[in-house]
Amino acid sequence: MLYLWVKAFHIVAIVCWFAGLFYLPRLFVYHAQSEDTVSKERFSVMERKLYRGIMGPAMLATLVFGIWLIVLNPGIFQSGAWIHAKLTLVVLLIGYHHMCGAQVKRFARGENTRSHVFYRWFNEVPVLMLLAIVILVVVKPF
Repeated sequence: MLYLWVKAFHIVAIVCWFAGLFYLPRLFVYHAQSEDTVSKERFSVMERKLYRGIMGPAMLATLVFGIWLIVLNPGIFQSGAWIHAKLTLVVLLIGYHHMCGAQVKRFARGENTRSHVFYRWFNEVPVLMLLAIVILVVVKPF
């Protein structure tokens, strides 16, 4: 029963983390398009609060509950290569998360050099990662 509770909280944490991973790059799009100081400052505050107040804690909760699931079921590593692929994508997603954090700081310092078009494409990365992770976990193709 403990395993199911941990899994439930893991899924909730994932949903919260991905909400931020989807929304923050969208804020970058709008921030890159803004021209007045008031808008730029407002976007910087929104980005910082989202990153620090929601995304960071959600990522940590996702990792804590995910590691707890592995501790409760270490045999999962013998269930196929899908788990290794999934964990590789999670590591890449953590890297993406930190890239977002670096970009939050660049925007706050007024040092953004990228266009809104770049951020529109950048915004698609977590979508592709989520798609791949869900397919790996549900379908277990290998």
